[in-house]
Amino acid sequence: MKLNTLTPAEGSTKNRKRIGRGTGSGRGGTSTRGHKGAKSRSGYKSKIGFEGGQMPLQRRVPKFGFKSLNKVEYKPINLNTLQNLATEYKLTSITLETLVSHGFASKNDKIKVLGGGTLTSKLDVSAHQFSATATAAIENLGGTVTKL
Repeated sequence: MKLNTLTPAEGSTKNRKRIGRGTGSGRGGTSTRGHKGAKSRSGYKSKIGFEGGQMPLQRRVPKFGFKSLNKVEYKPINLNTLQNLATEYKLTSITLETLVSHGFASKNDKIKVLGGGTLTSKLDVSAHQFSATATAAIENLGGTVTKL
């Protein structure tokens, strides 16, 4: 072993330039930060969305409309979906748990049964809301409607 054959261990050195380590390093002086100004100083931090005094995007874009915080979102399910579910799995009553187990809704969804399609079998349906046509169609066949 000789001094001229020594090399650092594998992975112990990095191939990047170290900035701010003197003029001989090629990255000294201003250390790639340019001359003067806030960005050249240590501890510089700008606010989120700050665009150098230009009107920020979130203030330039027009705002309109209203979003109610108390709006209740319902998952719509039509009568033909209930009919297909009843015939495929031979069901006489359809509840929230039934819809969740067969992948039509998640456990936190609020269900509204709508009158789309036709219903041919007697069903006992329980959901959060029913449209007038859905209620009439279910009760005409002798089924029951239960609001949760």
